[in-house]
Amino acid sequence: MQISRPRQPYSAVIVFLSLLISPLTLQVLICRNYKGDVDMAEIDHFLPLLMTQEEEGLTCPIMSHGNVHFLWIKHTNLYLVATTNKNSNASLVYAFLYKVVEVFTEYFTELEEESIQDNFVVVYELLDELMDFGFPQTTDSKILQEYITQEGTKLEVAKTKVPTTVTNAVSWRSEGIKYKKNEVFIDVIESINLLVNANGSVMSSDIVGTVKLKTMLSGMPELRLGLNDRALFALTGRDKGKTVTMEDVKFHQCVRLSRFESDRTISFIPPDGESELMSYRINTHVKPLIWIESVIEKFSHSRVEIMVKAKGQFKKQSVANNVEVRFKTSTGHAKYVPEKNLAVWTIKSFPGGKEFLMRASFGLPSVENDEMEGKPPITVNFEIPYFTVSGIQVRYMKIIEKSGYQALPWVRYITQSGDYQLRSNF
Repeated sequence: MQISRPRQPYSAVIVFLSLLISPLTLQVLICRNYKGDVDMAEIDHFLPLLMTQEEEGLTCPIMSHGNVHFLWIKHTNLYLVATTNKNSNASLVYAFLYKVVEVFTEYFTELEEESIQDNFVVVYELLDELMDFGFPQTTDSKILQEYITQEGTKLEVAKTKVPTTVTNAVSWRSEGIKYKKNEVFIDVIESINLLVNANGSVMSSDIVGTVKLKTMLSGMPELRLGLNDRALFALTGRDKGKTVTMEDVKFHQCVRLSRFESDRTISFIPPDGESELMSYRINTHVKPLIWIESVIEKFSHSRVEIMVKAKGQFKKQSVANNVEVRFKTSTGHAKYVPEKNLAVWTIKSFPGGKEFLMRASFGLPSVENDEMEGKPPITVNFEIPYFTVSGIQVRYMKIIEKSGYQALPWVRYITQSGDYQLRSNF
């Protein structure tokens, strides 16, 4: 999503300093005052306020000192903070801060203190282009990379010009793109968030999905994507087969929202290369795809053995890849990863319907039974290709371009673990 500049100023525009603070050195690394109506020294109050909140066990994303408000996020070892002395639109501020993280990550691979220090000139250039006098501007990294590079360039005044994508109605795609072979790759990726209690009951579950594109198309094509959306089928009176109800749907700026709201058609001119077309959430009861059972046996005051059984509860035709079962005890250390106080059981290929068993020994100091209670949950990481737990499907992808060329759409489905936890009786 690109944040577009409003046509006229309004009371909820961002009015703040954008800066990065290192918690290691407790100093401001980068600071940009866009409007000058907030004193630069106000940022000195941020860290004391944050430390006070952490000592009290409370962490609020918005803090205030006098009439100045701090809106902040944390990424790796950095704090990104926006300050304002007005009743600004907090959602817009946070959308901008997360967009800053996304753009900087595209440029530097990792956004951390070292990458900021090594590229501070480019960082300032990006901050100047991302926002102008409190108004978000160009926030698409692909467009920014057309004229802000990490390589030195010779100044040629006669050839200096603003890229047309900045002023085009279609600001996310350049004109004149040509490919010998026109293709579109569609990835539907669903992450499962699941919490199971020690009795085996699912306490909470949902599915967070994204549709990602890799477009290699010539010209300025229009694409139309059709999903088995329940609202679409109800609208057309063709509620047949498996349908899904998507919530919290978010689109890339290229999608025509008015068209989607009227007839649920996802119509757009795609960015070139890789992009995230949309994200969604499905609030539904999810059966655990990988079920974990665990038993603990205490052999003596110095040795405990844990038995873990994993079972694939998905269709037999599918295979989960790179499955990791992670568990730990609060006393002693795991043999395999002692520095993390964590045991990791890895299964490279886990067919549906299969069961696997593992035993792990823990060397412990002298412990009693009551010390073995209250253990952290078991977490599971996995990825299942060619499968979606929600049943979402790409029904069609139409590609329309004035030259009339033929293009091939390719679709891939992937289900993976999100926050997937099973509480145990350890």
